[in-house]
Amino acid sequence: MVRRLVVMALVAQAVPAIAAENAPALTIYNQDFAVVREIVPLNLTSGINEVSFADTTAHLEPDSVILRDPTRQHELRIYEQNFRGDPISEGLLLSIYEGKTIDFLTVRDQQQVIVPGRIVRSGYMPHYAAMNQYNREYYQRQMQMSQGGQSQPIIEIDGKLRFGLPGTPLFPELTDETILKPTLHWKLATDQPGSFDAELAYVTGGMRWDADYNIVAPEKGDRVDLVGWVTMDNQSGRTFDNAHIKLIAGDVNKIQSQTVGGEMLLYSRASNVSQLGQAVTEKSFDEYHMYTLAQAATLRDRETKQVEFVRAAGVRADRLYVYDGAAINPQQYSGWSAENRRSQPDYGTQSNPKVWVMLEFENSKANGLGMPLPKGRLRFYRQDDDGRLEFTGEDLIDHTPRDETIRVYTGNAFDITGERTRTNFEVDSKRDQLDESFRIKLRNHKDEPVEVRVVEHLYRWSNWEIKKASDDYVKNDSRTIEFRVSLKPDEEKAITYTAHYWW
Repeated sequence: MVRRLVVMALVAQAVPAIAAENAPALTIYNQDFAVVREIVPLNLTSGINEVSFADTTAHLEPDSVILRDPTRQHELRIYEQNFRGDPISEGLLLSIYEGKTIDFLTVRDQQQVIVPGRIVRSGYMPHYAAMNQYNREYYQRQMQMSQGGQSQPIIEIDGKLRFGLPGTPLFPELTDETILKPTLHWKLATDQPGSFDAELAYVTGGMRWDADYNIVAPEKGDRVDLVGWVTMDNQSGRTFDNAHIKLIAGDVNKIQSQTVGGEMLLYSRASNVSQLGQAVTEKSFDEYHMYTLAQAATLRDRETKQVEFVRAAGVRADRLYVYDGAAINPQQYSGWSAENRRSQPDYGTQSNPKVWVMLEFENSKANGLGMPLPKGRLRFYRQDDDGRLEFTGEDLIDHTPRDETIRVYTGNAFDITGERTRTNFEVDSKRDQLDESFRIKLRNHKDEPVEVRVVEHLYRWSNWEIKKASDDYVKNDSRTIEFRVSLKPDEEKAITYTAHYWW
């Protein structure tokens, strides 16, 4: 005996407790996918039951679907699963009626008339607008077919062919081949017939979230205010009413056929930011971090929603000036080996006059923060003397654990310039060694003193030493040294050094 049961997605009920119990749950990853979990009421009999769930997303990954009894009282066995992701549309109906004659409503002599026409080609391109990042090859083929003209319908009227529709198509009726929403259809059985609430979980594309930060600095001083926003973007083809939303931050390994589902076990850690928890709470989850919206939220299809998740005041942020004077074009020297760089005299001699402006702050409790910050865009504002905020730059940060230092680039200094000149280059081929000397000039046109960090790269060879230098320096790593130069207002200063290489 085969029993058919059609289950529509549940919406918010009048009773809040019921709404909370049956509301969908979303876990959105910042890698363009999400896990959807919701309740599917089932009433199964002995034998094979046919069940349809008619409100999934358009980007559902069919091989990720999990249907189970969360109480573990019923064992479900799925004999067959079919996913239909092509809801009814004009193009789909045209394709169904290809080769048949239907009526078209058109206007002639300012009057509406009905014209019969035979659909020679519908022009329907299935799933053309629903491709996600894992179907790029198919997407490109569909695009080529569209650009090649195959997306244009061909209609025969009075024995003549025309491209395009002659008017509004009037279809006789819907067919059994059509659906109104993306639909999962199962043939399933259970070891204990009866009514119960099953849990449906699946991975879907078309959803993402990002973190955005606004940093506001006063007119003077190094204390800033930081506000972080969660921006959720739903392009899944489905609206989620009163959903319980979690956000995962981290680099999760994701391939097309991977299945993500099951219970998510959490352990909590108290937050150090007092403002956190009003709208979003943060927890550790496996090797990642999870941010949970405190209140259920409706996330509509094609909607962008923002929620504040962190606010910190009085964060100490130091402004740094960095001069990396070697203007090396990576495209010009792409594929160069260390031997090429060593033997090419002109390599690295072009001068970059720009001095970078950097902002550095500690993500620590003592500095007013101390929580894992997901990767995102930082925008910087500074208050003018008239009290208004002015935009001063932006940059991106990666996932940053607590107690780590964040350093971001905000732009180039206007009143501080640099000049890098090579003053000597000597190669001794018999002894396999060379000496190279540079002079770096810095000019400060500001009305206040500054410190500039001069970064020099020892790129000729791995064996090197500084034979002489006009100023003290520190060795940052095996190929980089750094000078720290203090400049008074309107002062120019030059530093020199000679690097000795051998191989």
